[in-house]
Amino acid sequence: MNSAKIVPFEAACPEPEEKPLYELRSRKRPGMAHQKLVVTSFMGDLLAIILALCVGYLIRFETVLGSIGVEDLSLTLKSYVGHLVFGTVVMMALAINYRLYDPKRFLTFRPMVKAIFQVCVSWSVLFLSLALVLKIDPAISRIYCVVAGNAAMVALLGWRYVFHTVIRSCAWGKALRQKVVFLGWNEECEAAVSRMTGGSTELIQVAGVIRPQDGKFESEPPFNVPVLGEFADLRQAIRAEDADMLIAVNGAADRVTLMEVSEICGREFIDFKLVPSCFQVLVSSLKLETVNGMPLLGVGQLPLHHALNSIIKRAFDIVGALAGLAIFGPVIGLFMAMVRAESKGPLIYKQVRLGLDGKPFEILKIRSMKIDAEASGSPGWTVKDDPRCLKVGAFMRRWNIDELPQFWNVLRGDMSLVGPRPERPELIQDFKEEIPHYNLRHNIKPGLTGWAQINGLRGDTCLKTRIKFDLHYMENWNFLWDLRIMALTFFKRSGAC
Repeated sequence: MNSAKIVPFEAACPEPEEKPLYELRSRKRPGMAHQKLVVTSFMGDLLAIILALCVGYLIRFETVLGSIGVEDLSLTLKSYVGHLVFGTVVMMALAINYRLYDPKRFLTFRPMVKAIFQVCVSWSVLFLSLALVLKIDPAISRIYCVVAGNAAMVALLGWRYVFHTVIRSCAWGKALRQKVVFLGWNEECEAAVSRMTGGSTELIQVAGVIRPQDGKFESEPPFNVPVLGEFADLRQAIRAEDADMLIAVNGAADRVTLMEVSEICGREFIDFKLVPSCFQVLVSSLKLETVNGMPLLGVGQLPLHHALNSIIKRAFDIVGALAGLAIFGPVIGLFMAMVRAESKGPLIYKQVRLGLDGKPFEILKIRSMKIDAEASGSPGWTVKDDPRCLKVGAFMRRWNIDELPQFWNVLRGDMSLVGPRPERPELIQDFKEEIPHYNLRHNIKPGLTGWAQINGLRGDTCLKTRIKFDLHYMENWNFLWDLRIMALTFFKRSGAC
């Protein structure tokens, strides 16, 4: 665009003349609806916790568990009231600490489940510690800590699920959602809106989109997102829609104009958000740091770069690899014998792949191809009905049996049970130049299976899409997700890598 044609933003969007004072916009603060929701959730949690701790007492001392390790047979609920009161106070304090009463969380149930799990586990550990360290009369039962913690988890999850369902279906849910106007539109906007409005998550309400400064969208907005006007109509549009937030996409305006847009948003008491072009990957790991007074925005540590997470994953890998070798050892032996019957030559095929930090290692497979499969000297993808495969090899690849020896790679530390699939260095020479952010996948160990693979992205599939799945896994890793991927691997097979 010719810079001579750029019109100053304030000139393009003049203030309405003699605007009455009562039409001036004010910031929306959490109103009575928000406060009522917070109070309701607090009181509901309090009742659920009191009930759960009492149920925990009854299960521990009034059932068959009552005969296990109880020295004081005269123990009654009345004598345990002090523990129940103190336990309730501690659990409510933990609930506040884990932000169970943030109105922004009321519309999302999955993060709430995680927070409730953290509250109950922390409470059980804390009370177990008190039971071991302090001499309290009557003594705190360790079995009670576990039983009551689980009872509280069930009670809180049940109550919060009802609370979440009711909020989403009534006017209060609408009051919690932020009304968003986009300045410009691209594919990332559509994906973000889908995540924040799909399924059980409705965090925002998209009011519409305003055309960027040059009048051209990077990609056309969907039919259900109305175009509110041209760039010059921005201020009138956000007032007319009573917006809570303006999100500007990369390239919607030049730098100077975006600064003016930010100031306009400040005057209109709405939040201004910018999607920067240089951080289209690993966005959840962005971290703002200050170096000698200078603010710097960059990618921080990934979850698996933290020592505790790394130890947990490695321990899981060792246990899983040992179990895999013990369980599938006879299967490996059987198919190696079948390969030997069909084709002379080595039974185990070793191939160089790139692992953590781009370091090469030898991946192990049961040989599934003919000896001269790469006689031409040029590596390539495995394709459907590959003529180079042995008869038993095609079957092994379809069921991923040829990859079973990689449990040994996991045990040695070359690989993990779950992670991005490793590629051959000959292919990576081109991939790292052609595919943005490709080498970022080498920040963690490659895996025997992965998030991309259980979503059908194996073998001869779109590598760019596969990279997006790998990076999403790296950003959002947690132990339960690894367990889920391992379980789904047995039900979602679509070829080998």
